[in-house]
Amino acid sequence: MKPLLLIDIDGPLNPYAALSLRRPPDGYLVHRMRPTGWTDGPALPVLLNPDHGTALLALADRYTLVWATTWKDEANEWVAPHLGLPPLPYIDWPTMHGGAPDGTFWKTQYVVEYAAGRPFAWVDDEITERDRAWIAGQGQRDALLRRTDPWTGLEQADFDALAQWAAHRDG
Repeated sequence: MKPLLLIDIDGPLNPYAALSLRRPPDGYLVHRMRPTGWTDGPALPVLLNPDHGTALLALADRYTLVWATTWKDEANEWVAPHLGLPPLPYIDWPTMHGGAPDGTFWKTQYVVEYAAGRPFAWVDDEITERDRAWIAGQGQRDALLRRTDPWTGLEQADFDALAQWAAHRDG
């Protein structure tokens, strides 16, 4: 069974911190979106790089791609088409932005629950050493946690690390 690749949007795919720059980083386009809850004022600006879709699809032979984002199923409507991705399964968070065990990021416990012992790689801009330690303490030894910078998003080194981790697992 292929490992999961759990993908956050804001930070890894949408380097939202870079929105304060005069122009998008190289390769990124600004898309205006109105996901649920974004009804007042101007549309939400989202930076996306279509090359990320190509890179993720290249990993799909080794991973099962899954959205691990607060966008939940709306990632398939608003983000996937701009990246050339098919609809992906998503983690349906039981609660968002709430308390978490041992000072971990609120998503961490649900990521482990969703994986249910299956190997996984997770890309997010809010992963910390506490999350790594907590996940290992849950007995999940086969996991790659890849923290991204919200100024730059996923970079080639991240895609290389994901491919290398999957290749190492293959044997």
